[in-house]
Amino acid sequence: MGKPYPHLERVLITGASGTLGYNIVRHLGLQHPGTSIRLLMRRPDPVLFADLANVSIEQVDIEDTPSLTQAVLESQPAAIIHCAASGVRPSKIGWFDLIRLNVSATIALFEASCDIEHCHFIHISTGLVYANQDRPCREGDPIDTLHPYGASKAAADCVLRAGAERLKRHLTVLRPFSFTGLHDGGDRLFPSLLRCAQKGEPFSMSAGTQIRDFCAVQDVAEAVCLVLEQGTLPGRDVFNIGSGLSISLRGIVGSVCRQLGLDVELHLGERQFHPYEPMNLVADIHLARSLGWQPRTNLAYAVWQLAQSQFPELQVTKPEQYQ
Repeated sequence: MGKPYPHLERVLITGASGTLGYNIVRHLGLQHPGTSIRLLMRRPDPVLFADLANVSIEQVDIEDTPSLTQAVLESQPAAIIHCAASGVRPSKIGWFDLIRLNVSATIALFEASCDIEHCHFIHISTGLVYANQDRPCREGDPIDTLHPYGASKAAADCVLRAGAERLKRHLTVLRPFSFTGLHDGGDRLFPSLLRCAQKGEPFSMSAGTQIRDFCAVQDVAEAVCLVLEQGTLPGRDVFNIGSGLSISLRGIVGSVCRQLGLDVELHLGERQFHPYEPMNLVADIHLARSLGWQPRTNLAYAVWQLAQSQFPELQVTKPEQYQ
């Protein structure tokens, strides 16, 4: 492939060790081998992207503002994709630490980008910014939540959008809802489910009555890269990214288990709902569809990919790839 368009020449990405960041780097690296991709990582892992010749890694703690600013100015990116964040589970990180990472470090990164002419700042937010409601969330809905992670991302969203308007900067805010797939890990829903299946243990979860919107992470990564590829999007700066489907969590988990042939006993109601968890969290994705994007991958296929990569000894049935 020849020289990329100017807005794709150099891209800086934070949060590449996370589920979505990892998939964005892999998608962008493979689809645009002429793009120079610079990763800022607190704990670099050179193995993750060793097969991508256009990816380089710099060890930077994004809460270290001087180091962060220096890294941005030295790399002179045409675009920044900011995925780094923490604190989806309220108990995982202290409140003020969460604010420093999700708000203060984000604003510092945006400030550094303002010294680079025409730099496109793509901020990865979350569907958790929205208040609980009984219909799919639209981009113009109020962002009003007591969920610690959602509130911190909502604060960053508001400040970034106000700053971009005041300073005439190119900003896009993407709000993914729930997702899973390659590189998902820790105690998140589907890695936990697969871990129990591998051990032959029952899987304890909430009653599963909450309505959720789950998407394959590769589809979310494609949406992020599509926004990057299209460049300027006049009058459109916020996009919800999800499946657009309203399904109970117990229905989602049950469907995945059936398609994969997972022999795991679901113990519904053994866990409490997480504090401040919305009971209905679904994306209205008509704006994302206007970009030419739509979710295509079967969620069970994304979980199958996760099983193949992280639980290779687990016997699972390969489901259909596309919905």
